[in-house]
Amino acid sequence: MWTITITKKRWKQVAIATGTIGVFLIVLVKILDISDNKESLSAAPQSQHELIAIYEQQQKLIEEQQLELQKTKEELARLQDDLRALQSNTPRKYPKVKYLNYKNRKRILITGGAGFVGSHLVDNLMLDGHEIIVVDNFFTGRKRNVAHWLGHENFELIHHDIVNPLFIEVDEIYHLASPASPPHYMLNPVKTIKTNTMGTINVLGLAKRVMAKVLIASTSEVYGDPTVHPQPESYWGHVNPIGPRACYDEGKRVSETLSYAYAKQEKVQVRVARIFNTYGPRMHMNDGRVVSNFILQALRNETITVYGNGKQTRSFQYVDDLVDGLMALMESNYTQPVNLGNPVEHTIEEFAFMIKELVGGSSKVGRTDAMEDDPQRRKPDISRAKKYLNWEPKVPLKMGLLKTIDYFRKELERSDRFAANSKKYFDSHDLQRSPQRFQFDPGNG
Repeated sequence: MWTITITKKRWKQVAIATGTIGVFLIVLVKILDISDNKESLSAAPQSQHELIAIYEQQQKLIEEQQLELQKTKEELARLQDDLRALQSNTPRKYPKVKYLNYKNRKRILITGGAGFVGSHLVDNLMLDGHEIIVVDNFFTGRKRNVAHWLGHENFELIHHDIVNPLFIEVDEIYHLASPASPPHYMLNPVKTIKTNTMGTINVLGLAKRVMAKVLIASTSEVYGDPTVHPQPESYWGHVNPIGPRACYDEGKRVSETLSYAYAKQEKVQVRVARIFNTYGPRMHMNDGRVVSNFILQALRNETITVYGNGKQTRSFQYVDDLVDGLMALMESNYTQPVNLGNPVEHTIEEFAFMIKELVGGSSKVGRTDAMEDDPQRRKPDISRAKKYLNWEPKVPLKMGLLKTIDYFRKELERSDRFAANSKKYFDSHDLQRSPQRFQFDPGNG
């Protein structure tokens, strides 16, 4: 009985203790909940402060990275300058040139020397050991044509327009400065006339002052649309003085007149070369002449465009043959005009199909309207060149064309690579984003 009573009492005590503990736990939970709420309320400003601190830390890191990037760029620029200086101090490899002593070495001026014909003439005269001065305004010439001689002790390049006087000391002058293709000389006819008149006066005046021998590069265009075939140097020509080609045709005729006036009055030693159609590497790709037009159209698988009925004729000489003729004329004692060209005559239509065959591809030969004052027949009589210069062209037409086609193919590949790289540059995300940085609303003042 006592045992049971004690047990009940203990259970009562346990129940009271359990209830007390339960109440205590409930109170404790509520206290803890209130405490957590207070802590969360106090933690909110603390996390915002941390975010601000993190942002400031990131900004500082970005500034440090930008500073490091700027230092890297400056270091890279310095290294590039050091590399350029090292390259400039490192001797370049040039083609091997002959050694000439001071008695045999000449100082030779070539106006238009960065052009198609002029650059090939530069190569030959440099290899012969002479000192060469090239003057060019780069209207149709390109620095790249003579870049392989830059820095050579025998070579000098002057950016100058021969319409303005030039004062240097030279022994010989090759006056080649003038645009020679219809699109170029018809683009600025007044400039073309000035180059062939005022430019020639300046060259002849220089030759008079320093007692230099001068070769004037004239053209077969002085014969115009000839009524005599083939054209000998004694033929006076058939030229329209107010036609679209007159700026070049008459300009060259005046250039010849000036040359012989200076020869007669001032005793200047002059040579006059009447150059017929010439082709070869370094031709201007867009000069609008037959060879370059046909080759480019064939390489691009475009229609090869023949002006008129295609029965008009031309005679084509390779540039190496022309350069040999110019040098032979300069070295000779012959003072009358001399034709330099290939007497083998081809119709324009024949030439178009020849180019198509050599290039291959899917091009077709088409016809378009004839050009105004386009000469119908052109073939040189080179009897004088054979007799007085012992010169005649040697390079077969197909061999020369293959070399020219190879050059044009490489130029097209080079221009295509440049165009592709340019497209990548202009399509870059950086360039797309950059305009956004400078956008503004004019209405907001």
